[in-house]
Amino acid sequence: MKKRMILTLTGVAVFVAVIGFVKMRQVQAGIAQNASFQIPPEAVTTVRASEERWPSSVAAIGTVEAVHGVTVAADLPGLVSRIQFDSGKKVRAGDVLVRLDTRQEQAQLAAAEAQRSLSTVNFERMKGLREKGITSQAEYDKAAAEHKQAVAQTGESQASIGRKTIRAPFSGVLGIRQVNLGQYLKPGDPIVPLQSLDPIYVNFDVPQQQVADLRIGADVRVTAEGIEGSAATGKITAVNSVVDEDTRNIQAQATLANPEEKLRPGMFVQAEVVLGASNPVVALPTSAIAYAPYGNSVFIVGPMKGKDGKTYNGVRQQFVKLGGSRGDQVAVVSGVKPGEEVVTSGVFKLRSGAAVVVNNKVQPSNNPAPKPEDS
Repeated sequence: MKKRMILTLTGVAVFVAVIGFVKMRQVQAGIAQNASFQIPPEAVTTVRASEERWPSSVAAIGTVEAVHGVTVAADLPGLVSRIQFDSGKKVRAGDVLVRLDTRQEQAQLAAAEAQRSLSTVNFERMKGLREKGITSQAEYDKAAAEHKQAVAQTGESQASIGRKTIRAPFSGVLGIRQVNLGQYLKPGDPIVPLQSLDPIYVNFDVPQQQVADLRIGADVRVTAEGIEGSAATGKITAVNSVVDEDTRNIQAQATLANPEEKLRPGMFVQAEVVLGASNPVVALPTSAIAYAPYGNSVFIVGPMKGKDGKTYNGVRQQFVKLGGSRGDQVAVVSGVKPGEEVVTSGVFKLRSGAAVVVNNKVQPSNNPAPKPEDS
């Protein structure tokens, strides 16, 4: 019995040893195979970096605002008796827009003029009597005061009638009419918007770090997306004296000619401020930049050595500092040298040291001034 148990234990030990040896050989073979495995190279497109000179500029988002813009409103209460304008038409300063009913004021003016005529006659008569010494100075002074009062009442009635004739305060383009015939208007009730469109203002914000670069008279290029022929050039005419505490931006205002009136108040526009002389930069397609919270980077192609000592075509990740953008291009201020081969597509699937194969048959867009294909 004892001998049989020893033989059984010996057999189990031999079996376990054989299984362990086989598994060890399998693991060693797997490790060797994994060590010799190479990830297939990724297909990418590249561009050879070259130095360009871009004018120093700041891009900003702006809003169009009229140089003169108001909503014409009623000054005095009254009924609308005549409307003398059409919505959307151009008007000149002083053109009559709306007349309110002035029948009561006309009657008051007639009474005031009659009283003025009577007081004038009495004053002239009293003046002659006073010169002859027939009347007292007190009676003469009373007649003079009544004459002045009658003249003032006439002027007041005329002013009331004039204020009920509503005119355009400046030349411009009218909006949509907001009143109707026979409507009763209270003081301040809107009648029609009026905007002066040429020239026009564009207000935009820039970071406080660039306040020192802003100067009165600097050129500003403005474009309104989706509006053909809306590109315009103007100059900075004002810079706000206060920096916004919430955004730490400062507002600037540019004045632009707008003869075709394509820019309208309230429009969203893109503004580019030319700050000064041009700076040397490396211009790359925006698709070449790997954007990340910890820093932006590009992948540069070059020869590398693998674990087996063989040379292959690989990439290294290079962090860069970016400048402004222009069309499909972005300016790289530092991090890339002219002549280096930079990956322009497929950066999202790369890592430093990855093998690549370059195929430049189809290149990503790299146009500094792209235009829609259907324009």
